[in-house]
Amino acid sequence: MSENSSSGLYEELRAMVGLSGNPRVARDPVNVPTTRNWCDAMSEANPNFTDSDMAATGPHGGLVAPPATLNVWTMSGLTMGQQPPRDMAEPSAVVYSKLDAAGYSSVVATNSDQVYHRYLRPGDLITSVTTLVDVSEEKTTALGVGYFVTTEAAFTDQHGESVGSLFFRVLKFKPGTGRTRESKPDPKRDALIEAGLDPDEFFPPEPRPARPRPQWNEDQAWHWEGLRERELRIQRFTDDGTLVHPPANANPNTQSMDYDYVVASGRGTLYSYTVPQYPQVPAFDYPLVVGLVELEEGVRVVSNIIDVPADQLEIGMPLEVCYIDTHDDVTLHQFRPATAPRNETTLCAADVAVGDRLPLCPIPLDHRLIISTALATRDFQDVHHDVAAAKAKGSKDIFMNILTTSGLCNRWVGDWAGPDAMFSKLEVGLGAPNYPGDTMTLSGAVTAVADDGTITVGFKGANSLGNHVTGSVEIVLPDRSAAIGEGS
Repeated sequence: MSENSSSGLYEELRAMVGLSGNPRVARDPVNVPTTRNWCDAMSEANPNFTDSDMAATGPHGGLVAPPATLNVWTMSGLTMGQQPPRDMAEPSAVVYSKLDAAGYSSVVATNSDQVYHRYLRPGDLITSVTTLVDVSEEKTTALGVGYFVTTEAAFTDQHGESVGSLFFRVLKFKPGTGRTRESKPDPKRDALIEAGLDPDEFFPPEPRPARPRPQWNEDQAWHWEGLRERELRIQRFTDDGTLVHPPANANPNTQSMDYDYVVASGRGTLYSYTVPQYPQVPAFDYPLVVGLVELEEGVRVVSNIIDVPADQLEIGMPLEVCYIDTHDDVTLHQFRPATAPRNETTLCAADVAVGDRLPLCPIPLDHRLIISTALATRDFQDVHHDVAAAKAKGSKDIFMNILTTSGLCNRWVGDWAGPDAMFSKLEVGLGAPNYPGDTMTLSGAVTAVADDGTITVGFKGANSLGNHVTGSVEIVLPDRSAAIGEGS
């Protein structure tokens, strides 16, 4: 597209800024089955959302929907197995269609700010009105050349009362026009991209070198066979119960050679660690954390610590085992931060101070999580469930949608704060995509505590590519006197 035509397109798009679409009434009222499906996909266990008996004694006096479902109810859904045509009465839909026609056919969400005026209840019929807030000039990004389109949706209930709002920004870009910081110009690959072909089919990337293959003898085979079965087997000498790792020929205390093994729980704490810098081996990811993990059973194991930045490691932090297949017949153990148990009681405002850190939360990413949560949020964009379509639009695989990211962030903060914490605002900005096969680790800390009990938590979620999400969430916690009064 020439500079003049690009300028003309921009003027067309800008002419619609400030216009609002027609009210969109939800196809169905807020309902428990849809909420339950959303909670299942997000691993959300707050009883106020699905347990009517527990919710009856909670702050809402009955069941409510998770706040991050605010815009789920008015999503378009599918019609006859196909995504419905865009409502061309929506200025944003007109903008998207014009950008599609001009070659900016790929889309990725970049920002979402949700404000919750009240929690939704079963039976509420939600209406949304979307306003086109802004269209940027053409930008060159790592994903490609495109335009940022910003909308704001206002949500009301069946009585016309405001229940919340959503500020939303997407990037509409031309597939194949992006370039990572590490990549260099390659005329052959660029020509294939321009022709709509996948350059990896013609110039496949060089395979990553395999990790060094561990060596063992027949006396230790039981340990390695256990790892293949996803069991961390620890040698136990039968005369006095001494546990030893790595496996030994004789009991270090009695010299007895009779042993069996126990299957460790996989839970432990970080006893010590180091971060070696050199020499670096291509088969490993750096920074590489080597830790000494003290298992619940009392024995210590040397292992890699993954899914946590080195600057967030703490001696004594809880860890859990995970596994990696390094060869067709070799599996190794690794450890990552253990997922903290959900807080069954709600924190009081007086219990929280600026600087308090939330527990780390690693979330393994796979196709099932990404697809099931996209469907649970009623987002049927093909880039979230169709690998071929995602690749055709410039992605290496399907990737997590922003509605799922919002839901997971709210779930994590809610698990820390407790079931009766009241969410009032969530702001997220997306960076590196969440692809299957990776892990996103959420981390954050309290950044503000207001006199009215409003707590602000700043957070980020990082994967192997960088920060997937950065943002903040505001919640209101009860004061101690109110909590005591409720429990008396």
